[in-house]
Amino acid sequence: VAGLGNYGLRGTRHSVGMAVLDRLAWQLAVAEGWRADRRCCADVAMATAHGLELVLLKPRRFMNLNGLSVASAAEIYNLRPEDIYLVHDDLDKALGKVAIKLGGSARGHNGVRSCISALHSNEMTRLRVGIGRP
Repeated sequence: VAGLGNYGLRGTRHSVGMAVLDRLAWQLAVAEGWRADRRCCADVAMATAHGLELVLLKPRRFMNLNGLSVASAAEIYNLRPEDIYLVHDDLDKALGKVAIKLGGSARGHNGVRSCISALHSNEMTRLRVGIGRP
């Protein structure tokens, strides 16, 4: 599960994917388990939910390069694109509204575009979190 965002700009609307992962880590009782992983240039925490092993990932790059971290982690943890969930902001959804999408285009989102390019696939599931337009 990768929370897309701008690592240096936490707390902004466009980094809502990272905020969702922080909350998920807290709910799965692994919030103290984040560690920097230089191999994929990301903060990583391991968790278990409903019998599944999860790799929680917050790239330490700007949004348009998040895919490099996601692709590196996929290689390290032997994950296929269809095993990956991307959590990211969506300007076209009202604040707080969420939607799940399987595959498809990036719809103008630079972080998703970066992931599609780096993974050579668009088969990732996306959790789109509405941030509304300014």
